Amino acid sequence: MKIKRRDFLKGAAGSMALLALDGQDAQARTVQALPPDALGILFDSTLCVGCNACMTACKKANNMLPDFSEGQDIWDQPIDLSPNTLNVIKKFSNGTGKTKDTEIDGFAFIKRQCLHCIDPSCVTACPVSALSKDKDNGIVTYNKNACIGCRYCQVACPYNIPKFDFNDVYPEIVKCQLCDHLIAEGKVSACCSVCPTGASLFGKVTDLIVETRRRLQMIPGELYDFPVTSIDSGQTHSYAAPEYVPHIYGKEELGGTQVMYMSAVGFENFGLPAYPKESFVSMSSGIQYAIYKGMVYPLVVLAGLVFMVKKNKEQEKIETAEEAQDKKEESHE
Repeated sequence: MKIKRRDFLKGAAGSMALLALDGQDAQARTVQALPPDALGILFDSTLCVGCNACMTACKKANNMLPDFSEGQDIWDQPIDLSPNTLNVIKKFSNGTGKTKDTEIDGFAFIKRQCLHCIDPSCVTACPVSALSKDKDNGIVTYNKNACIGCRYCQVACPYNIPKFDFNDVYPEIVKCQLCDHLIAEGKVSACCSVCPTGASLFGKVTDLIVETRRRLQMIPGELYDFPVTSIDSGQTHSYAAPEYVPHIYGKEELGGTQVMYMSAVGFENFGLPAYPKESFVSMSSGIQYAIYKGMVYPLVVLAGLVFMVKKNKEQEKIETAEEAQDKKEESHE
């Protein structure tokens, strides 16, 4: 059976035309909105002293086992996120590393944990809804009873956050859930509750964003009050304002996150990728909507292909009959 190039192109063009007719659907999926009462954390790198109190509190609050890095047999000093470590303090250092919060011959700290994306790729990638985003507070949580261990969330996460516990008989995905169990009791995330400097600050995302604007307007070297534990705790410490990088990491990256960063050194020094404003979910959804919405378009394309195959079969029958007739006439001659 032969499908003529002209017929194939005509059929493909027709199918594409039908796809184009519903162009609005292809654009229908936009970045998800931040829930009005979304909760999150503002991490200010300039206030972090690397004491690791947040890591210890996190372990205690979430009943995590000690995490031994390679070459360490006693101390719980993880160097990265793992099935036993939900948040970790990392250090950037350059040259002599003598001056805090400078890129040349300096150092700075960063805290890595789940950023609780406003439009999370992990939630979209999960085929069984083991990961979900709370419609009220926006926290991305994990349900181990629904998980099938496919680890699609690991592949989908642009920040490489979810970890899979391969050492457990019944392995599961592990990630920060913002201590939602403590929040349900009216408390704040464990890491923020023990941070002595206010580097990890808990609160409503909208209030945290207002605080970031205030800090960006501070005059470097002048003394200001910085809230501690939570944005509305009423507790403050006075510090000389640093010279911040004029960017809030996480405020807009990939649709925004509920855990945001401020720093005096470039975020690339911490291994935080430069991402566009549009989320990966939104980027890919245009194609998905255009092709798969309601399974209408695949059926249209299939119908077009069936039509072409049927048409070519009929043409093949005609050509076969004509060839048989020609041979019959030749044999008579």
